[in-house]
Amino acid sequence: MPQQISGFNQTQNAPITAVLLTEFAATNYYFIIDALNGSYTFANSLKPDDWIAVMYYDMKPHILVDFTQDKREVFGALRELRQPTWSETNLFDALYETIDRLDRLEGRKYIILVSSGRDTFSKLNYDHVLKQLKETRNTTIFAISTGQFMRQLTDCPRTSIDVISRCSDRRMDYLQADNQMNTFAHMTGGQAYFPRFQAAFPEVFGDIAHSIRNQYILAYHPSNAKQDGSYHKIKVELTDGEGHPLKIHDQKGKDVKYVIVARDGYKAKQVVE
Repeated sequence: MPQQISGFNQTQNAPITAVLLTEFAATNYYFIIDALNGSYTFANSLKPDDWIAVMYYDMKPHILVDFTQDKREVFGALRELRQPTWSETNLFDALYETIDRLDRLEGRKYIILVSSGRDTFSKLNYDHVLKQLKETRNTTIFAISTGQFMRQLTDCPRTSIDVISRCSDRRMDYLQADNQMNTFAHMTGGQAYFPRFQAAFPEVFGDIAHSIRNQYILAYHPSNAKQDGSYHKIKVELTDGEGHPLKIHDQKGKDVKYVIVARDGYKAKQVVE
């Protein structure tokens, strides 16, 4: 059902408050290198007014540096990531704790999640994280997947049935991991990226920086004003003056494709009687 917009605002080149959450575990060389390259690339994009905290996780989350505006502290924290100890990647526990910490802060916050998307032995499950994402406010996740190149190298060979079965299981694990990264991002109004090569990281983080610093903020009073704690899905569309889907053309008159990135819903307040 169409809703009446009550407020509109645009932010440009705004400072950011973000947590860089990186998977750093003894899994695979390509995953580790991607995680480090992604983290350093993001650190290089920071501006003096940005507030950044750096965390990594293996079997549990670790805070390397709390919120700071000093890039030297950020790089110093990343230099501590030298030799991973544990092979566990308990993503769900780490993400849940990070969101919980950010919910205590005012204003818009971001999580830059550099991860394979795989979870091994978290105490919490996937549904716990999704429930938390529905309840959180003003926190957006940008997810950057690691190890994409290595996954291409390990395509299933034409060999014994047993090897093919194990390979297929691994491929399904990766597909599930990618779907989870996509869901974390899209539910919160962010985006997920799956760079195959290290050379793609600067472009990825440049796109993230532009998205974070330049945003449109829409406000509306929902026609369904029930305060029952239910989750309300949102779909944002652009229309022309006649209410038709907006079409954008380039200088040659060709259609220009565009993507609307917005949070997919919100949880209504619940009145306790």
